[in-house]
Amino acid sequence: MTTDHHRPLNRNDIKILSLASLGGALEYYDFIIFIFFASIFSGQFFPDNLSPFWKTLNTYGAFAIAYFMRPIGGVIMAHFGDLVGRKRMFTLSIVLMALPTLVIGMLPTFAHIGYAAPLLLLLMRMLQGIAIGGEIPGAWVFVSEHVPTKRIGLANGLVTSGLTLGILFGSLMALLINSSFSKADISDFAWRIPFLVGGILGFITVYLRRYLHETPVFKEMQERKQLNADLPLTTVWQSHKPAILISVLATWLLTAGIVVVILFAPELMKSDYFKMPPKVVLGMQSLTILALACGCIVTGWLCDRFGAGKTFMLMCFGLALSSSVFYHHIGQTDINTLTLMYIVCGFFVGAAGAVPNIMVQSFPAHIRFSGISFSYNMSYAVFGGLTPLFLGIVNKINPLSASYYVLFLSLLGMACGWTLARRPSKILQ
Repeated sequence: MTTDHHRPLNRNDIKILSLASLGGALEYYDFIIFIFFASIFSGQFFPDNLSPFWKTLNTYGAFAIAYFMRPIGGVIMAHFGDLVGRKRMFTLSIVLMALPTLVIGMLPTFAHIGYAAPLLLLLMRMLQGIAIGGEIPGAWVFVSEHVPTKRIGLANGLVTSGLTLGILFGSLMALLINSSFSKADISDFAWRIPFLVGGILGFITVYLRRYLHETPVFKEMQERKQLNADLPLTTVWQSHKPAILISVLATWLLTAGIVVVILFAPELMKSDYFKMPPKVVLGMQSLTILALACGCIVTGWLCDRFGAGKTFMLMCFGLALSSSVFYHHIGQTDINTLTLMYIVCGFFVGAAGAVPNIMVQSFPAHIRFSGISFSYNMSYAVFGGLTPLFLGIVNKINPLSASYYVLFLSLLGMACGWTLARRPSKILQ
C-alpha cells in the first residue's frame, strides 16, 4: 500500500494512468459505437417487412441487452479480481471487448443469413456488455490502489476522462464516415469500418497492458493473507448496504449525464421535431464531449481538495441549471449559442468524475472490486439500459422530457452530495 499519501504523481503513476485511460477509451469506444449507427442496424439486421417502430425497438433492444449483461460480467470479473488479482481481470475485460467488436464488423446481414444475423448481433452485444462490466470498475480500482491517497480523485478523474474520450472517438468516427461516404455506401459497407478499427486497436491495447503490474494494495493483502475467504459479493451485500445505496444513486446520475445528455441529446436534435443537420449536431457533440472530459478532470481535482460530497453537490447544481437552459433552447436560438450551451452542460456532466472517488472510498480493499462492480453495473443496467427506451416513448409526448429527467436526477445528486459531505471520509486501505 502507498505510504506517502501526499506525494505528487510520479512517472510510474503517469504510465499506469495512461495505459488505463487508453484502454478504457478504446473499450468504451467499442461499446458505444453501436449507437452511432443504430439506424443502419435497423435496416441491415432485421426483416424488411417489419414496421419502422419494431425495427427501432429491436435495435435499441440490442443496445439495451449489453447494459443488462454488465452486472453479470462485472460480478464475475470482480469476484476473481478480489481473489486472484486486479491485473488479470483488467486484461481479460479488453480481450472480451475487442473480439466481439471485430466480429460485428464482419457479420453477415439479414439478407445473407436471415434470422441468424440479429441473433449473432445480439450475442456479440452480450459479450461486449460482459466486458465493459468488468473494465470500468476494474480501471477505477486499479489506479486508486496505485496512486497516493490524496491523488485518488484526480487519478479517477483522468481515467473517467479517458472513458469519455472513447465517446469522442466514436463521435468523430461517425462524423468521418458520414462525411466521407454516401448514405448508400454507409448502408452497404462503410458502417463496418468503425467496428473493424475498434477491434484491431483493442488487441493492440491488450499487448500494451502486459506492462502493467499488480496493485500494491492487492499484493499487501496477499502477503498478510487478508483476501476475502467468503464470496466477496456476499460480504458486500451483508455488510455494506449503505455504500451500495449511495453508489447506485451516484451511478444513476452518471447515466443521466452520459446516456441522456451526451449520447441521446444529438438524436433529439436530429429528430423530425427539431430537424437539425446531422453533421452540425455531430460537431456540437464532439465539442461537448471534450468539455465533459475536462469536467471530469476538474471534478477529480476538486474531490482531492474539498471532498467528493461538496464537489458532487456543486457539479450537480451546475448540471441542473445548464441542462435546463440547453434543452429549453433547442430550436429556439442560433446554432452558435446552442453549441455554447451544450458545451457548458457537457462540462457539468463531468460530475461523473466524482462517482469513482465516492465508490472507491466506500468499500474496503478486500471487497472493493466486487462492491463497486455490483453497485455500478446494477445501476447502469437498470437506468442506463431502460432510459433510452423510456425516453423514446415519452419524447413522442413531450420532446423536452429528457430535460425534466436530468433535472430530477441532478437534484437527487445534490442530495447524495450533501449526505456524503456530512459523513467522515474513509482512507483507502
